[in-house]
Order: sequence, then structure tokens, then C-alpha cells
Amino acid sequence: MEIKTFGVIGAGQMGNGIAQIAATSGLNVIMSDIKEEFIQNGLNNIKKILTKNIEKNRITEEEKQGILQRITTSVDIKDMASADFVVEAATENERLKFNIFKELDQIMPEGAILATNTSSIPIGRIASQTKRPEKVIGMHFMNPVPVMKLVEIIKGIATSEETFNATWDLSVKFGKTPALSEDFPGFIANRILLPMINEAVYALYHGVGTKEAIDTVMKLGMNHPMGPLALADLIGLDTCLAVMETLYNGFKDSKYRPCPLLRKYVEAGWLGRKTGKGFYDYK
Repeated sequence: MEIKTFGVIGAGQMGNGIAQIAATSGLNVIMSDIKEEFIQNGLNNIKKILTKNIEKNRITEEEKQGILQRITTSVDIKDMASADFVVEAATENERLKFNIFKELDQIMPEGAILATNTSSIPIGRIASQTKRPEKVIGMHFMNPVPVMKLVEIIKGIATSEETFNATWDLSVKFGKTPALSEDFPGFIANRILLPMINEAVYALYHGVGTKEAIDTVMKLGMNHPMGPLALADLIGLDTCLAVMETLYNGFKDSKYRPCPLLRKYVEAGWLGRKTGKGFYDYK
């Protein structure tokens, strides 16, 4: 299928990154969110990244303007009616995603593909909210989207080969490397990554080491570019908790039990970089 207009639900750190790479690839993009304030924040972030790319001689000012001109914005989800393919990049909340997909199913053309950037919620459960489960697929980008090369493609039990092939080809068009994952809680990336982060939080909780010591051991001892606690702050502690709860509820295995300290930080509103405080202070 030919994809000309690409929709993104959510203008946050993942959504605006997805919109940017889609527009950079030459597609017309509709970026939607519930408030104009969120959209402007997303656009400002795109402009900031594009300006940095000009400074590094990766693109020209003319190319920057072309990318921005291909992005239109909306606070009305009904504007997705003109999209051929949409990626939902809303908060990692199952009920919210269910409602979005029910609405998109009614709004979008019959042949349009509905993708989700969920990091852990089973695709089959999301697809069951629609009347086109064969057109629903997982397209899980990594953060920060413009930089990270991986896209996890997750087929639900009903996802058609046509939908899978179109999503795979679109990932390549975006300059990404797709990897196929089966539809289990957490998929591949977060089934491995989040328990590691959760265990790092347990190490802090039990006083095994300070946050600096834990992150230094993982950076220098395991050659990770970022320590697990700093990475949790980048991801968002609320998202980390949501993924751990999805894993725990999906497998009923105690090894996926979220650390009480992680829950305590989220309840206090210490969500990481986006709130200015998590395991580290960013204020």
C-alpha cells in the first residue's frame, strides 16, 4: 500500500520524534494532541533538534523549512480521517490507548493501518478494541527517536502480512532497522531492559550502593552508555513502573514485581527528567 499521509497521536517526547522522522522521510504528517500547549512544545522540540542538525552540517536551512512545512497539527483526533497510517504515542496507559483505538477505528479510512508505540501492552488486546484487528500492529520506537536506529515491530495474533510488510517497509524508509517481536508483554526490548532497571532500583532500595556507584558500575563494568538509574530518569519513572506492572500482571512471576522505591518516586511525582527530578535532580 502507498502511504502519503502519516498521523501521530501525541506530541510528547516520543510523538514529536516520530513526527520529525516521518516528515524528514518526505511524508505529510499530522501531529495531534489534546492541548495546543502540548503541540507547541512538541514543535519547539523538533525545531531545536533540526537547528542542531544545521549546526552539525547534517541538513540545510532549506531542508529544515521543508520538514516543518510537511507537519500540520491538530487538537481534534477527527483530522486523522485523512491519514493512511497512524502511530499512537500517548501515555503508557491501557484504558487511554483502548479509547484512542476505538475512536481511530471509526474515524480512519477502511484500509488505513493503526499502529501503537506501546512499550509493553499486548497488541492483540489493543487490536480487539477495533473492527480491523488485521490492520493493527506494534511499532515501538526507541528514545530519542531521531537518534536511535531500532524499531520493534510487533504482530498481533490477527495482524495481516500486508500490514506487517507495510510497517516494516515504512521503518526502513525512516532510516531505521526493524526487528520482529512476538506479541508477549514487554516484547523483546523491555522484557530484558526493564527488569534490569528494576533490579538497579532494588540495589538502591537495599542500600547495596549509591545511585552514582550503581550507574558507574554498569557504565564502566558493562560498557553501557548510560547507567540504569539515569536511563530510568530519561525514560520516565511512570513509564518504567507501567511496563513493570504489565510484565508482572502478564506473567504473574515475582521476578517482575516493581520495586517499592520505584512506586514511591512515581507517587511523589518524581518522574525523572520530564519533571526535573527522579533518581537525579535536573533542576
